[in-house]
Order: sequence, then C-alpha cells, then structure tokens
Amino acid sequence: MDLDLIIRGGLVVDGTGSKSVRQDIGVSGDRIVEIGKIEAKAKRVIDAADRIVTPGFVDLHTHLDAQISWDPMLTSSCWHGVTSVVMGNCGVTFAPVRPNDREYLAEMMESVEDIPARSIMDGLPWSWETYGDYLDALEVMPKGINVGGMVGHCALRYYAMGDRGLSLEPGEAPTEADLALMCSLIDEAIAAGALGVSTSRTLRHRVPDGRFVPGTWAEADELLAFASVLSKRGRGVFEVSPRFDGDGPSEPRVESELAWMAEVARQSGRPVTFNLSQTDAQGDHWRLALDLARRSSGSTRGIVRPQTTSKSVGVLFALASHTPFDRYPSWAALAGLSLAERLGRLADPSIRRTLIDEPGADGRGTFDQFFVVRHPVRYDNNPDASLGAIARARGVSPAEAFIDLNIETRGEMVLAWPLLNQRLDAIAEMLTDPVVVLGLADAGAHVGQVMDASQPSYFLSYWIRERGLMPIEEAVRRLTSDTANFMGIPERGTLTEGSFADINIINFDELSLETPEFAHDFPNGAGRWTQRGNGYDATIVNGEVALEHGEHVGGFAGRVIRSGPDLRFGRG
Repeated sequence: MDLDLIIRGGLVVDGTGSKSVRQDIGVSGDRIVEIGKIEAKAKRVIDAADRIVTPGFVDLHTHLDAQISWDPMLTSSCWHGVTSVVMGNCGVTFAPVRPNDREYLAEMMESVEDIPARSIMDGLPWSWETYGDYLDALEVMPKGINVGGMVGHCALRYYAMGDRGLSLEPGEAPTEADLALMCSLIDEAIAAGALGVSTSRTLRHRVPDGRFVPGTWAEADELLAFASVLSKRGRGVFEVSPRFDGDGPSEPRVESELAWMAEVARQSGRPVTFNLSQTDAQGDHWRLALDLARRSSGSTRGIVRPQTTSKSVGVLFALASHTPFDRYPSWAALAGLSLAERLGRLADPSIRRTLIDEPGADGRGTFDQFFVVRHPVRYDNNPDASLGAIARARGVSPAEAFIDLNIETRGEMVLAWPLLNQRLDAIAEMLTDPVVVLGLADAGAHVGQVMDASQPSYFLSYWIRERGLMPIEEAVRRLTSDTANFMGIPERGTLTEGSFADINIINFDELSLETPEFAHDFPNGAGRWTQRGNGYDATIVNGEVALEHGEHVGGFAGRVIRSGPDLRFGRG
C-alpha cells in the first residue's frame, strides 16, 4: 500500500514514556498506520536522520478563544510544536451568551486576560448563543491546529443571573432556577463536546468597573452542582483559577480551596486542575498545595492536579511597547510614535538628557528584578543580566542603561520582570512532581504583557537539554499524552498505530527561542507579544505538513476536538 507520508529514520520519542527508538513512521490520511521499518512507498518522504520525532504537543491552558477567528494558525503556539490547544480556561468564555451581552463578555475578557475588547468584537462572528453553537461556529473557521474548549463559569453565571452574579462583596447565591439553568447550559455544552467547565476565584480577576468576575464568590454547593453534571455525563475536567491570593497568610486559603476541589473530585469522579505558581511573597504555599493535591489524588475516585509552567511568568518591557519608566512625562510622550521615531528621540541629545534626568537614580534597586532577555533566550533570572546590575557595571542610572541598550540593539532589547515562579529551584521541584501537569502557558492571554506560549520549546531546550531535569522520554510524555489523557482527548498525544498523525520533527540540538517581538497584527492594529522557536523542521497536523522551519506551508488541517464516547472530532 502506498502511503501519503513516511518519516524515515528519526529517533521516535512516542509520548508514552517508553524508551526512544530509531524507526520509520507511515501516515495515511489523518492517521499513523505503520511504525517500524517501512518498505512501502509514499507520496512524500521526510528524512528524519539526526532528528527526534515526537507527537504534537497538547497545551491544556490557553485563551485563544477570540484569536482563532483572525489567526487560524494560532501563533505563537504553532511555532513551538503545539498541535492541539484547550481554550476556555479560568472561567472566561464567549459562550453561552445572550445577543445583548456580547460586548460585556468581550470587555470582561479584556479586563481579565488583556485581550482588546475592540479586537474581540470586530474579529468574532458572534453567530452563537449556547456553547454547542460556539463549537459549531469553530467548525467552519479555518484552523491550522486542533482546538477544544471548556465552558466558563463567568459566562454561565452572567447568562443566568445577569448583574446579580457580580458583587464587590461575596456575591448573591443563585436561586434554584438560576442554578438549574446553569446546570442545563453545562449539560448542553458537555453533550456538544466541551472538554469541561472552568471557574475563576482569584481576586485578581475583575470586570471593567472593578467588581469581581461572576463566580468568584460562588459557594461549594454551586460548584458541586456543576460537577454533578460532569459526573452524570461521565466526562469533562473541572479547571480552577484558585483564590490563593488575599490578605494575610495564604495557607488557610490553600487549605480551603483544596478542600472543595477534593470534594468535587470525590463526588463527581472527574479530574480537577488548578493554577499553581511560586511567589516570594507567598512563601511556600505552593508546597502545601502540592501536598494537599497529592493526598486528594490518593484518596478520591477523581484526580486533583495542579498545573504550572516551565518558566518564570513575567511582564515584558521594550521600547516598542511599554517601558518601566512610562510614568514619567518625557517617557510617556513616546507613546504613539513608531519604533524608529522612538529610537530617534533616544539619540537626540536634549531629549536623551530629559529621559535620563526625570527618573534619576530613583528605584535603582528595584531594577535588579528586571532582566535583559538575550539570545539564545534563557529565563534563568541571572543577577548579572538585570538592568540594575548592568547599570552599575556601566556607572550609569537604570534609565540611561535602558536607553543605551536600546540604541545598541536597534530597539530589540526586551526586559522581563518575573512576578510568578520567581525561583528556579521551585520551578524544578514542581516540574518533577508527578502530580503536576504542564500548563499555565496562557497562550493568547495578557497579549500586551507576557509571552509564555513558548513553554514547550523552553521546557525541552533549557530544562531537559541544558539542565537534564528528566529523561527526554518523560519530558515528551508530559507535553503530549499526559496533557491529552488528563483532558480526555483520545487518540492524540502518542505516536502509535491508529492515532491521529500530529507529529513534530525536531532538531533537538538547535531547539531554542527567539527574543520576543511586539507586533501590531490584531484587529484594528492592536499590539501583542509574539515569540518564534528554532529547531522545528516540520510540524504535522492530522497527516498534513502544516509548518516547515516555522513557516506555514500547508492548508488548515486542524479540527475541533470534542469530548464524548462517540469520539466526534469535527468536520475539519
């Protein structure tokens, strides 16, 4: 039998954790049909000698819900080997929605996830009301990679309760009718193929007028009612942005949040996942969360797993976007200018003097936490790479050092200010804990502030190749079958006969990240951070070569991933 594609002689890291083996992979249509020494011919043969071959990576925590409508390749995720993404995290989704509430959900998404509301309103077709309608709308959009999603508590509560679902204090409890409506909407969503339900409880998530997002103060009985729908359907994950933040020690909040999550897992038998990161201000709260999650997973029918990312999560600063000095009038005056014009201002002696003198030496110490991102990119928070250290070494103020570095790099210099996962030893401890699932890359969110969609490339290049944190086989499993299986996504995440042909061919020695760039490619010219990766010879989606060396070369073979025993995967 002639095949459509043969990948020859690659070191196959199959995503199961099994020892890697050098062999061929044969693809027919959208499936892997043969693995081993293949004698058949094919329409196309890719020589993968000296390359590793992995399943496509499965990213379970994204906010690409709007971006898919104007960026079918879902950049930057596709540039880092990701072939399947899960949207609808942290309770914020665009369905269910009443026609008159569309703009409210768009504004909420901007307030919570920093995705411009105007881009959302102009970019989405808004042709749906229920979540099932939303999935059907995704079907007809071109997709470079696979997409699935969860239904969000914020949209559910606003649909059922309107403004009653929000409060500056703990919110009004839903009536029996409100709760019944929300549960029926979840049931409709899961029946249509939603991968689960998500909620936000963190005090950082607010609507534009400052109130907490709907569901922040929901009582346990409301959350357990949602879980009961998953239990009856026998599928779906419960995802949480937890309330670990607040005044005073965080440990009591960790204990109370993990208590209701464990109860959700126990009563529903469905997996629960929550966002977890280390911060210096919160001490070792993350270790307590790991311990409680481990105990819950061992004593319930469900699984409670925290998710974290492989790098520090930090706000990015650059001359092309925002600078650390924008509160000063002379720096604020750069806004609205092109990068070339801004560089010209920095080089102008009289303007340069004002830019240096206004900030003065104020805050010199704080700039020890602002790290210059150099190529090859390493988010290791090296003290010598901080703006403060560079300024002291040059004998100038931080503002002057920032100006000079931008002139030297033609404005390409980027600063990273880590706010979460500030300690590398804590990141390593979380990554090697088997209860942790890799997530929290937040692709598509906080687009003007962070860029973490590159997580797979950084995890493999820094933690595995450079630091040797775990064997490559286990690292790939964590990026593929572990995330796919946890989310209930069948037949993806492994290179096995019969599975979907989502495949990466990687030059492991060359795997690296480019310096983040600020682009204005959202609707209405809105800006966002992007980041490319190196070392990906090819990324294959459902049997079609989608990207070669980071460039889109194929069609749009991505599909809508739907949950369900009938394994419905959309119409392509």
